[in-house]
Amino acid sequence: MASSHSSSPVPQGSSSDIFFKKEVDSTKHIRPVQSLPDVCPKEPTGDSSSLCVAPSLVTDQHRWTIYHSKVNLPAALNDPRLAKRESDFFTKTWGLDFVDTEVIPSFYLPQIGKEHFTIYQQEISQREKIHERCKNICPPKDTFDRTLLHTHDKSRTDLEQVPKIFMKPDFALDDSLTFNSVLPWSHFNTAGGKGNRDAASSKLLQEKLSHYLDIVEVNIAHQISLRSEAFFHAMTSQHELQDYLKKTSQAVKMLRDKIAQIDKVMCEGSLQILRLALTRNNCVKVYNKLKLMATVHQTQPTVQVLLSTSEFVGALDLIATTQEVLQQELQGIHSFRHLGSQLCELEKLISKMMIAEFSTYSHSDLNRPLEDDCQVLEEERLVSLIFGLLKQRKLNFLEIYGEEMIITAKNIIKQCVINKVSQIEEIDTDVVVKLADQMRMLNFLQWFDLLKDIFSKFTIFLHRVKATLNIIHSVVLSVLDKNQRTRELEEISQQKNAARDNSLDTEVAYLTHEGMFISDAFNEGELASVAVDTTSQRNVSPNSEPCSSDSVSEPECTTDSSSSKEQTSSSATPGGVDVMVSEDMKLTDVELGKLANNIQELLYSASDICHDRAVKFLMARAKDGFLEKLNSMEFITLSRLMETFILDTEQICGRKSMSLLGALQSQANKFVNRFHEERKTKLSLLLDNERWKQADVPAEFQDLVDSISGGKIALPEKKSGTTEERKPAEVLIVEGQQYAVVGTVLLLIRIILEYCQCVDNIPSVTTDMLTRLSDLLKYFNSRSCQLVLGAGAMQVVGLKTITTKNLALASRCLQLIVHYIPVIRTHFEARLPPKQYNMLRHFDHITKDYHDHIAEIAAKLVAIMDSLFDKLLSKYEVKAPVPSACFRNICKQMAKMHEAIFDLLPEEQTQMLFLRINASYKLHLKKQLCHLNVINDGGPQNGLVTADVAFYTGNLQALKGLKDLDLNMAEIWEQKR
Repeated sequence: MASSHSSSPVPQGSSSDIFFKKEVDSTKHIRPVQSLPDVCPKEPTGDSSSLCVAPSLVTDQHRWTIYHSKVNLPAALNDPRLAKRESDFFTKTWGLDFVDTEVIPSFYLPQIGKEHFTIYQQEISQREKIHERCKNICPPKDTFDRTLLHTHDKSRTDLEQVPKIFMKPDFALDDSLTFNSVLPWSHFNTAGGKGNRDAASSKLLQEKLSHYLDIVEVNIAHQISLRSEAFFHAMTSQHELQDYLKKTSQAVKMLRDKIAQIDKVMCEGSLQILRLALTRNNCVKVYNKLKLMATVHQTQPTVQVLLSTSEFVGALDLIATTQEVLQQELQGIHSFRHLGSQLCELEKLISKMMIAEFSTYSHSDLNRPLEDDCQVLEEERLVSLIFGLLKQRKLNFLEIYGEEMIITAKNIIKQCVINKVSQIEEIDTDVVVKLADQMRMLNFLQWFDLLKDIFSKFTIFLHRVKATLNIIHSVVLSVLDKNQRTRELEEISQQKNAARDNSLDTEVAYLTHEGMFISDAFNEGELASVAVDTTSQRNVSPNSEPCSSDSVSEPECTTDSSSSKEQTSSSATPGGVDVMVSEDMKLTDVELGKLANNIQELLYSASDICHDRAVKFLMARAKDGFLEKLNSMEFITLSRLMETFILDTEQICGRKSMSLLGALQSQANKFVNRFHEERKTKLSLLLDNERWKQADVPAEFQDLVDSISGGKIALPEKKSGTTEERKPAEVLIVEGQQYAVVGTVLLLIRIILEYCQCVDNIPSVTTDMLTRLSDLLKYFNSRSCQLVLGAGAMQVVGLKTITTKNLALASRCLQLIVHYIPVIRTHFEARLPPKQYNMLRHFDHITKDYHDHIAEIAAKLVAIMDSLFDKLLSKYEVKAPVPSACFRNICKQMAKMHEAIFDLLPEEQTQMLFLRINASYKLHLKKQLCHLNVINDGGPQNGLVTADVAFYTGNLQALKGLKDLDLNMAEIWEQKR
């Protein structure tokens, strides 16, 4: 029953017994500490036959059982300090150090007071009242065990007899006060003849302490009897458990010994015997093939040597030859049973190495400095790689090259931006961390230089890609050409074999008659045909070699594997490298043709990649509206640069990429919108501030008009020295005609020329510019009509009235614009595609609108005089004096009209206008004479009217430009003759 801390553990297997351990997950075996389970009622009795039901240490050695328990049971049972056993009392260090510690309250938990339960008490008070009422009505049944209560009270009464000093947690006899209290020395004092009394006292003290001990032991035994039946059961079975563990350990040791003997005797020896017997039989059977085996044995080292020098094609040829030798000459050789699979794996490894080598080559080729003049890097290495990949049917190498192109294009832009930003001192890279933000801090000239550098690098990059892809394309075409020639030779060979079979059939009878066997005849025919085929093949390919690789020694070439010798033909790549094409390229013409097309598509893709990256670069700069804020010259410069790059890439790759062209068109549309909105806004502001007075014409505007000669529109270069010396002119001279204009029209002419110049610089926006320009001309026509004819200038700029001079000046401005509309139409017609000529009808509509507007202004001038005539002549009376005041006033107003418009309108228009005014005058005069009943009868009234009319005619013809005007005033008397 005595168990100690040093009880022997379960025997564990040594390092040599690892074979018998299961590979199990540690998370499945590590279980939390549990309370001691009850011992199984069916315990082993020590009989060897019961081992069959015993736990197996091989299978259960990692699972916790009751046999892992190593606890001092008396210490656990006799511990007076703990009345309740916790679930983890099995510990190796049980004693005074095992104390319960109070849990420190958490700082994160709130302090709970009575106020937290106030709401709950209010909610539960009603239920509590109902509960108390029900409890009074139905008292609960007393189920308490009175016997247990009596026993508990008795035990408690007995324990109260023990002094409290023994119950203290800090009870220690090494303390002098405690020791004197428990064992008073006065009871042991034998001096003075009190020995009998002291002996009785000490005996009484011993009995008292024994009584206390009995009380405690009885209570402990009572508590153990109530709560610790499992402990007593474990104590009663401890010896049997020890015997069971000992027998189990012996059984495991015996089992392991037997397994080790079986492994040593039955396995190792037998396997060794089989190996030796197989080796001996093989040595006897393959004695004559040892040299060939030695040669084949050197295949892997030789392949390693070839791979170290990147001779992938030679290594693949050697592997193919070795595989053929293994299948024909060395079939069934046990020592080479894995060589075939190893060679296959090696062939796969070579394929991976070639792909990795091609990826490395692509990276080094595309990422070398773009200033390097060499277009193709290590052409021989590239040709070798391509042949090896084609031989292994690894046709996805173009995808690797395409991915590397994308990465390189990104790096080109990134490196260009880094180089440019590093040169700008104004950009603090520590403050502005992102590269895109740094790039956006560049001004237009800096950013334009950066874009030009990117385009130049992309051009060099595309040249390199094209050169590399040309090499790959030439290799593919050479393989395709070789396949076609091989197919032609096979057809010729089949025709020769058919002719040979026919000749043999005719000679069989003669050969048998001469005493030769038919089989000999056929054998000789076959030898002859082989000789003929060999001779023909040598004539076709004089550069063919007997062996595909120099790494195979001479004995290998002397075997029957020589039937797999490869015929090769030579060709040359664009770089001048000779290409040897072998016959074992197992690619069909369809695959090779598709691969050639993919190469061309990859070249197109390279152009698309460059354009896409350029578009992303443009969009990154356009995020803050930078491109939309460019002026005309800046955008034209950018547009020309992009168009040049598009043409260069199209010339290199053979196909126009549309992404950058689309981005340019999109930016051009935005530029056109902004260009038009700015000028339309400018024109609107000019019209809103125009007072419709004649403006002086600066010399630069006269030069601007003079530059439009022969129907060609071009903005003249600014001459800073001469324009300052020349004084402004009063009128604008256009092809010998004088135009009195307002300042707004001068600026409108310049705006129109800017539209035309923009079309020359950016041809892609011709249609948009035509639409915007027609909109601008329509806006000027409608707005000027509102301001002058509609008298809107009176409210906008505060004019008191719209005078005849304002009307004449507006008419002359419109005539100037009408003069240039045909020139503008011709300019756009020369730049529009024939399919869009129907858009020119806008100019016809605009011309008609302008002519209608001019006619309305002329009608307005006539209407002004018409209302004047109606007002004055309605009061006319035929009486003295002559001329009458009415005719003096009419002549005065006519003179003012002439003075207002003569310097503004040409003489022909002035005459036509005054003819219309005179017709109105005659109409009103006729009407008034009819009203006054004055007839052409030669009477006094007739004389007075004739004198007034003569005065009017004389004054009118005296005006400048109207001297020869045929007024025909006699017709006013026609109706009254």
